[in-house]
Amino acid sequence: MKKQSEGRVHYLTIDPDYAGQRIDNFLLTRLKGVPKTRIYRILRKGEVRVNKKRIDPSYRLQAGDQVRVPPVQMSEQTAPETPSRSLMTLLSQRILYEDNQLFIINKPSGIPVHGGSQVKIGIVEALRCMYPKLPHLELAHRLDADTSGCLVLAKKRGVLKELHQLLREGKMRKIYWALTKGHWKSTELRVDVPLQKNHLSSGERIVKVDQEGKSSLTVFVPLETFAGMTLVEAHLHTGRTHQIRVHAQYRHHPIAGDPKYGDKTFNKQMREQGLKRLFLHANSIEFLLPSTGEVVRVSAPLDADLKACLTGLS
Repeated sequence: MKKQSEGRVHYLTIDPDYAGQRIDNFLLTRLKGVPKTRIYRILRKGEVRVNKKRIDPSYRLQAGDQVRVPPVQMSEQTAPETPSRSLMTLLSQRILYEDNQLFIINKPSGIPVHGGSQVKIGIVEALRCMYPKLPHLELAHRLDADTSGCLVLAKKRGVLKELHQLLREGKMRKIYWALTKGHWKSTELRVDVPLQKNHLSSGERIVKVDQEGKSSLTVFVPLETFAGMTLVEAHLHTGRTHQIRVHAQYRHHPIAGDPKYGDKTFNKQMREQGLKRLFLHANSIEFLLPSTGEVVRVSAPLDADLKACLTGLS
């Protein structure tokens, strides 16, 4: 990557190694010390340009792109944040799979995948501190902070590009478990409605069903029914932000413990039964990595609190 100017505004030429990376992820890595909310603000206001054009935060960079990066307030005087020993111990215990190309961890609920203005250290920052010899360690995809389960991180830029390609082509099989309100009818299980993502002034993301949005498909499979609720598998055929949560809400079967898209009365009922979090878990992931020819299949066991919740309902 070549810097084209040393002025206050920087112009960067994207190397092939960075092709396919989302512009927001690129800036989060490039602009160390800049709050996440600030990065999304400059994207929304059009201060970041690619080839002289405004772009969406989800824009994927291409080799040769010219990126305009405006002057931003850095926090260079602040000592870099380091993860707590307890967080590092927790993550080391939750590594499900590792080879020379990638990590897959059972992400804990309540910890964001990357740091921001409110939480300085996320999963990826903590793992970079734990593995200083892996400077290019990057998230292959995201999970919401309250979601647990399989999270993939690439150790090399080339592997990251492969994983992004698999995601774009629908060749990464991801299955989630969710506890939902009510009992599903067979006609409700396939949810094929477009989703539109918006950012509020606070930087918070909100997603709604919108015909102007991106195509989105989730297939739900009931696993077990309880009084007034159902444990389902959710098969993702696309990977939109908050997709499972919004599609479940759309079918009037919101996920237990969902503070944004859920049912307040249902959530209160579940809290009284001991559920303190969103009941959404990335249960398994499967894909073939082209560069190695290896098929990776990994499952993440349910956390004790979710197991206890199901036991209490039986």
